[in-house]
Amino acid sequence: MTSTGAVRPGGRTARVREAVRRATLAELAEKGYEGLTVEGVALRSGVHKTTVYRRWGSVEGLAADALDLAGGEPWPVPDTGTIEEDLRELTRLVVTGFADPETGPISTAFISASARNPVVAGALHAFFAARHEQSAPLVTRAVERGELPVGTDAADLVRTAVAPLYYRLFISGEPVDERVADRAAAAALAAARAGVLQEP
Repeated sequence: MTSTGAVRPGGRTARVREAVRRATLAELAEKGYEGLTVEGVALRSGVHKTTVYRRWGSVEGLAADALDLAGGEPWPVPDTGTIEEDLRELTRLVVTGFADPETGPISTAFISASARNPVVAGALHAFFAARHEQSAPLVTRAVERGELPVGTDAADLVRTAVAPLYYRLFISGEPVDERVADRAAAAALAAARAGVLQEP
């Protein structure tokens, strides 16, 4: 991905980048990654095709930059007062996100693209790393309340909680619902309480 430039917030480059990001997401939602084209994004965003090619280079660059912007946005990390409810809310958030008719196809397209292209795969890795960092307070609060052992790895706890959901969604094709989400959260919590997810 080529550089998109760095300017003051609200500058022309920032506005162009946001317009292209919105257009990229809309194209992904409607057509999937297979149907994503530079021409389609340029037309939808109102940004000249030459500019899109110069700054993003390809559909891989467009997808990667959209993920980069998304990674910097706030994530509604649950704060219910207990780690049990927090994890349950977190796993349910994943389920409802993929079931949403607007956001679900976009998330699916990103994952599909990451399996095919190393540029998008790297961007998706960075996106999840940002999400893990944002979810760290969930574990910090639980340790302070005495609900989890000191040294529990926040990223590993989140991975353990959501991994069964992604397996069903993208590997086995089995149904995913709130019951499955709650079981995944409970299994992750049991592992954490047993000390399995403590940092080395």
